[in-house]
Amino acid sequence: MSRYRGPRLRIVRRLGELPGLSRKSPRKAYPPGQHGQNRKKRSEYAIRLEEKQKLRFNYGVTEKQLVRYVRKARRATGSTGQALLQMLEMRLDNTVFRLGMAGTIPAARQLVNHGHVTVNGRVVDIASYQCRPGDVITARDRDRSRNLIKTNMEYPGLANLPSHLEFDKDTLVGKVNGIIEREWIALQINELLVVEYYSRMA
Repeated sequence: MSRYRGPRLRIVRRLGELPGLSRKSPRKAYPPGQHGQNRKKRSEYAIRLEEKQKLRFNYGVTEKQLVRYVRKARRATGSTGQALLQMLEMRLDNTVFRLGMAGTIPAARQLVNHGHVTVNGRVVDIASYQCRPGDVITARDRDRSRNLIKTNMEYPGLANLPSHLEFDKDTLVGKVNGIIEREWIALQINELLVVEYYSRMA
């Protein structure tokens, strides 16, 4: 299945707040669809599936990509769930979003894909690029790129900059100082349920 391009608030109503997908808040507090208001008790599988979908839609990854990340996280040392979240958070599109250069992750992905962002002085147009400690992320040295990012910064997605990042708003230079800590992840999610979902699918 390809990347989701439908109405974002519909997803937010179904899964709860997704800070990376949309800045808007739905007017209706119940899920969309004919049976949205009278949902019955959900099964264990449905709860795990919902957590997995939260992760997918918030970070804008396809099912295939997410499976790949889960496999990689299993091979990493420490908690699989935490390793999975760190990999998704350290993607270039998400890092650009967390620096405040774009209001949402889809907007950040567009900035990256269109070549407006450089990493360590080189244009990187791959949204899934894994940022590493020491990487310097800047706006490309073109008026169009700088103006686009300055406009985006007037409407930031999240107010607080995570502790592993630093950003100079005047020079539009961001730096990755380390790997993100669990408490700085903005998405409300139980990552263990996602790992469980895939371990049962395997």
